Amino acid sequence: MMRLTCMFSFILLFGAVGLVVFIHLQDPEEIVHQQTPVILPKECSWSRMSAMGHKTGHNTHQLWRGIKYNMGFQQPKKQDCVSSNNQDRRLRKNTADRAATVKQSNSLEPSESVPTKLQSTDRRQSSIMFAMKDQQKGEEINSIKLHKRRRRFIIKKSPILISMNSSILNLPTLKYEDRNNSKWKSLYEIQGERKRIMRETCSKYKSNSRRIITPYHVSRIFVEDKYRVLYCEVPKAGCSNWKRVLMVLNGLASSTKDIQHNTVHYGNYLKRLDGFDHKGIYHRLSTYTKMLFIREPFEKLVSAFRDKFEHPNNYYHPVFGKAIIARYRVNATKEALRTGSGVKFKEFIQYLLDVHRPVGMDIHWDHVNRLCSPCLIDYDFVGKFESMEEDANFFLHLIGAPQNLTFPKFKDRHSDEERTTTKITQQYFAQLSPSQRQQSYDFYYMDYLMFNYSKPFEDLY
Repeated sequence: MMRLTCMFSFILLFGAVGLVVFIHLQDPEEIVHQQTPVILPKECSWSRMSAMGHKTGHNTHQLWRGIKYNMGFQQPKKQDCVSSNNQDRRLRKNTADRAATVKQSNSLEPSESVPTKLQSTDRRQSSIMFAMKDQQKGEEINSIKLHKRRRRFIIKKSPILISMNSSILNLPTLKYEDRNNSKWKSLYEIQGERKRIMRETCSKYKSNSRRIITPYHVSRIFVEDKYRVLYCEVPKAGCSNWKRVLMVLNGLASSTKDIQHNTVHYGNYLKRLDGFDHKGIYHRLSTYTKMLFIREPFEKLVSAFRDKFEHPNNYYHPVFGKAIIARYRVNATKEALRTGSGVKFKEFIQYLLDVHRPVGMDIHWDHVNRLCSPCLIDYDFVGKFESMEEDANFFLHLIGAPQNLTFPKFKDRHSDEERTTTKITQQYFAQLSPSQRQQSYDFYYMDYLMFNYSKPFEDLY
């Protein structure tokens, strides 16, 4: 009996000692710290925590619990809980603002005013934080550069929503003293008729729904800010001389005769409309006088062929000529395949009509409808190559250009060679079969219709 009493007393004493030791080892300040809730940033949603848990291999409840009670799991990096909007705002702040942002974003870290037993862990976390701050500075610099590149990309590529043919007509009205001038009055009425036909064709064959202007649609449009002119370049329709005129209007030269061909096309003196931001593009489309000059499609095509394939050319021969000869010439010589020189007009037409062309299209024989988008951009003035001198000088008169500035008459290239005329065009197309002529007409049908050109051959339908 005495032995049992002693054993029971020993057990009670051992339990009491163990309880005292346990209470002594437990830090009451740690209990208080555990019961204090940790406020997560607003950007850290439950779904965000779920994604983090899935990425690390832990379930969401474990991860949340580990963060809340400072146990078991590494705390998430603060950039994981920062929204993209906050990043954009931080990019626009100065260095002092960034420091304040970093201090505020440390809400997941234990406060310095709360003592804890895990001092070694805190020291490691502090060193990690310093390293993260240094890394973050480098990341922010890279983010600023990325942000600027992204902004430039958005400006260049993002579309501008605009209704079809909704750009404001900005053709200057005839001056009071010109209204009694039969010549100016007749030319003004011709412009109205050309634009009417163009709009009716667009309404009939194009969608009337809202369309989108992208920088691609205005990439062929040149800008002259002084006289508020937008000119859509159509190759082989007087574009070289029109660029000379724009350069004189802009004060870049005193006379069109002083400007060489390479200066016109490769000098980059004229601004393109796609080089402006959205606001600049829309403002100029809405307030500037928009004009283009076109040419009879078959005549323009023959002019381009003569210029690019019947004269030495270190671009069109190796790029287009070699591919055309290789695809469409039977028993081509090695010399022809090597140089790409000597392309025949019939071979060129075969390439043009082939839906599986061995080489892509070129602006010199592309449709005006694609180059200038006349169904999307409502041009104020439509001139024709066939009446170039009269139309061009009338346009210069309307915009108030200097009276001594007239449209140049000289031939820009191959000046000793006769211009491509209707007669010369018919000679080239006589080399084709009736089927090829019909297909060529079908290819440029919208240009013929939109700009009111008659059929070049009687057998076309």
